This record gives sequence, structure tokens and C-alpha cells, in this order.
Amino acid sequence: MSRPVAVLMISLFLVSFTFSLPGVTSSVLHRSSSSSSSSRNYRRAHSLDSSYNFDPRDGWTTFNATNLPQNSSSTLESRINKAKTNSGKGKAGVSDITNVALKALSKFIGVNITWYTGHDLLNPSCWANSKWTPTDESFVCALTLDGWETKPKCFDFLELCNGPKKCVYARVVDSCAGCAAGSKHVDLTKAAFGQLASLDVGILPIQMRIIDKPGETEWNQDLWGPLT
Repeated sequence: MSRPVAVLMISLFLVSFTFSLPGVTSSVLHRSSSSSSSSRNYRRAHSLDSSYNFDPRDGWTTFNATNLPQNSSSTLESRINKAKTNSGKGKAGVSDITNVALKALSKFIGVNITWYTGHDLLNPSCWANSKWTPTDESFVCALTLDGWETKPKCFDFLELCNGPKKCVYARVVDSCAGCAAGSKHVDLTKAAFGQLASLDVGILPIQMRIIDKPGETEWNQDLWGPLT
């Protein structure tokens, strides 16, 4: 038998033997691929079960512009004008839907969402001395600072849906001092908002519920910050 043929036969035998091992090697390879895939999925919009229908009693809200603070120093001062400053940038790819699912811990309620960027991302208040700063590509949010008594807590995970076909997950990491007191208001990063609607929209009434957080093997600090 020639040397090249012998080497080829040995290589084929080793490959066959490796994948015939009971569970160990093949499962490790599968977990690695699955973890990478899950991380990518959390960056994209997902859909609820095809049979799901929002009930009006779930709390759909109608946005009222008078609820926004008028103080020019507000962190929301430019929200209404974002359609002007972002015209021509194009819409986010919300058609790239994936089927990632986390366990729901509460019912849906109606909230209003906006998006924030720049210096507003600095020093998220849920950490006393955070060394981590979200970016426009993170999937985190800030909630009304005062008056929303039943709001989710720091580090809760939220599922936010613009209809049952466009949903994203975001982690609570900050407070929104510029959100009207008592309002159910969620300020999202650009990446999270952009999966639900065009950034040109600026302000949007949607549905929100608290969900279980991703497992440690799926954790992505770039998206959600430090695990603890």
C-alpha cells in the first residue's frame, strides 16, 4: 500500500472513531455551536408563538406627547426631533426574525419606549461603581426614575414586543431622570429599539413583560453588562 493511501485511510478511521464516541466529543462540539448561535440570536428580533394574540386588557397604551417633560435639560429633550436628525439612515432589519425564547415571569403591560445614546449611556445607575459602559449595540434600558411604583427592578430582563412578531430582550441597568414621573417609560439603546421599529419613529407604545435571564453559558457582557 502506498504511503499517501495509508495516511488517508488512517485519517478517515480517526474521524469516524471520534464522532462515534458516546456523547462526549460530539456534545461539546454541539454546545459550542449552540452557544455562538444563541449569542447571535439575542441581537435580533424574535417572535412570539404564532397563535398568540395581545388582548386589550394586557394594557395597550396610546402615547400622549404631553407626558414628556418640557425641561430643556431633560435626557429626553431631543426625542421628539429624532425623526428629523435620523432621516435617511434607513430602517433596522426587523425582518430577520429568530426563535429564541426565555421563560415569562409576568404578564404583558403597555409601556412607551424611546431610545438614548451618547453621554446618556455613561455611568448606568444600577451599579454603584460600574466599570462597564453600554454602547449603542448593547441590549439594555433605563426606566422611569420616579413614580412608577411597580416598575421592574435593576438587572431584571424584559421582553418588549411591537406586536407578536417583533420582540427583543433588554436588561434594566439604568434610571431615566428625564422620563415623566409616574409614566411607564422604557428608554432603550439604539440596537434594541432598532429591532422593534425604525429609529425615525422616536417614541412608540409597545408591550412589555419580565422574563427569566439567559443562562451563564449564554451570557454576553457586550449585550447586557457584567453578570453580577
